[in-house]
Amino acid sequence: MDSDYAARGTSPDEKPRRSQSRAGRLVGLAVLIVTSSLLLSGCSESQWDQVKRLAQPESASDRAEPMFDLWIGAWIAAFAVGFLVWGLIIWCAIRYHRRSDDEVPPQTEYHLPIEVLYTIAPLIIVAVFFFHSVQTQDKVTEVLDNPDHSITVVGQKWAWTFNYVNEPSVGGQTVYDVGTPDQFTELWLPVDESVTFTLVSPDVIHSFWVPEFLYKMDVIPGRQNQFSLTPTREGVFQGRCAELCGTYHSRMLFEVHIVSSSEYEQHLQDLEQAGQVGLNTGNKYAYTVAGLDEGGSE
Repeated sequence: MDSDYAARGTSPDEKPRRSQSRAGRLVGLAVLIVTSSLLLSGCSESQWDQVKRLAQPESASDRAEPMFDLWIGAWIAAFAVGFLVWGLIIWCAIRYHRRSDDEVPPQTEYHLPIEVLYTIAPLIIVAVFFFHSVQTQDKVTEVLDNPDHSITVVGQKWAWTFNYVNEPSVGGQTVYDVGTPDQFTELWLPVDESVTFTLVSPDVIHSFWVPEFLYKMDVIPGRQNQFSLTPTREGVFQGRCAELCGTYHSRMLFEVHIVSSSEYEQHLQDLEQAGQVGLNTGNKYAYTVAGLDEGGSE
């Protein structure tokens, strides 16, 4: 028997070693599964909610739900494809690895059914992604014909201006919130009331983004982009410019206050009393950065 092992270039201990190696891998996998389970079980309720959302913030608008569904669907599809591919790789490595008797596994030059599958399957996956992406896009970008409120958003270097257009609570006038790179602009929205945003820019491309809306849209010079939504929960959220727009892009932040209808109307009246009346299409102070001797009209 020893001569048989010698002829094959192996030793009598090789088979037990391979068995021990497999056992070690199984033990390692079991330890990984148990450790992961313990770590997840130790998460607080808020942390577990974040895990379930896959790093997305808790939504604050009605348009966020279809975006979130698309996000989760994409992850499910990615995991499914990943498990399939890695499963096939691991299966092939185990099933067709080189044996101890030096027998070479069958070498297949080509396999037409498999090659057809490799061509058709990605096309089907892309088509499904495309279909659901277009469906979600149509839902999210739908502009309401008669929203409860209309807000014209002006993005300029490097601050935001928000115009509340033709508001009944201030006699049908337009009032505005304005800020600077040092004092961030506030955007006030009434909860459970629809809003249509019109985005304009007097200089370069910016991008209007509130993470809790799970949506952003570019602000392009010479073009008016629009989208609608309904805020669904009260709170204070941070918005920002998501397009690299120049030197002080990082200062181009704003605060979103989603409040009750009465608080919203009171805020508009405060703006009227402060003299912030009329359509403001660009804040001259947006070019001035506090603490620096820079400014002017670029």
